[in-house]
Amino acid sequence: MLFVSDNAKGKIEEIMASEKLAEDFFVRVSVTSGGCSGLSYQMDFDNESQPNDQVFEDNDVKIVTDLKSFLYLCNTTLDFSGGLNGKGFHFSNPNASRTCGCGESFSV
Repeated sequence: MLFVSDNAKGKIEEIMASEKLAEDFFVRVSVTSGGCSGLSYQMDFDNESQPNDQVFEDNDVKIVTDLKSFLYLCNTTLDFSGGLNGKGFHFSNPNASRTCGCGESFSV
């Protein structure tokens, strides 16, 4: 399962409304190689499903990931912080054994 905090839900809805995205769009999250800790998070809006997609809905937000990425993201919460220290989306990932200082990458 992937989870979405109330703050992330609010920001996702705000972005979708400002970009005038149709209701069939969802949040796609994936993990790619890179970053100072070895693995990086990718997040975008999408409206096309892929054959091996894992689909979740939490807090009325549809979130989709590929099977390989889900192995790294299982039980992760997508959050959003609007504060001065680290404004933006971030992932609270219980599978990460180490994260970089900026929170953009992690290792398991």
